[in-house]
Amino acid sequence: MANHLDLEEQEQLDQLKHFWNAWGTLISSVLLVVFGALAAWNGYQYWQNRQAAQASALADVVESAVAARDAARMEQAFGDLKSRYAGTQQTGQAGLLVGRAMVEAGNLDGAKGVLTWVADNASDAGYKAIARLRLASVLLEQKAYDEALKQLSVSLPPEFDAAVADRKGDIYALQGKKAEAIAEYNKAYKGFDEGLELRRLVEVKLNALGAQPQLVASAAAGGQK
Repeated sequence: MANHLDLEEQEQLDQLKHFWNAWGTLISSVLLVVFGALAAWNGYQYWQNRQAAQASALADVVESAVAARDAARMEQAFGDLKSRYAGTQQTGQAGLLVGRAMVEAGNLDGAKGVLTWVADNASDAGYKAIARLRLASVLLEQKAYDEALKQLSVSLPPEFDAAVADRKGDIYALQGKKAEAIAEYNKAYKGFDEGLELRRLVEVKLNALGAQPQLVASAAAGGQK
């Protein structure tokens, strides 16, 4: 009986050796690739978390500088963010904050540069869209109407359609293009949710141009029936 068991064990061992000789190299290679990928993923996650933490620290410096109205410190901290952590969400968010602070300080050229960078380089599509809308406002203030319209001609997330139309309406109104302004304000009026303050502001603009937004809403409702 013992000899029979020994023979079975030897046969199983021989089969195992044969299997390993045939497939051992492939199995080892696959395991190395799998474990290597896991190590690389864990390393990438660690690097990302570290980048985010360091970017957050610099973003806090930007926020503090903005609150203190320390323009030099604000610009330096944001410059460090751009050079070291351009791909993080914190940098895009800080850029919007810096751009707004520059507009409030009357530094339109500075705001233009910062918002252009965010619009072109932010990692978040929403931050890019907000930056482009604000950039269009800055250009509008500088009477660079064609450039402002160009900023709004690129593809933006659909949730910004009403805001884009409202901004285009402002530009056309200042250019004296009444029909185009009304058309864009109509789009904005239909796009903003009822009850929003932005919708009421668009209504005021339409009234100022002699248009009646209530007719816009009625026409839209009739078209949906």
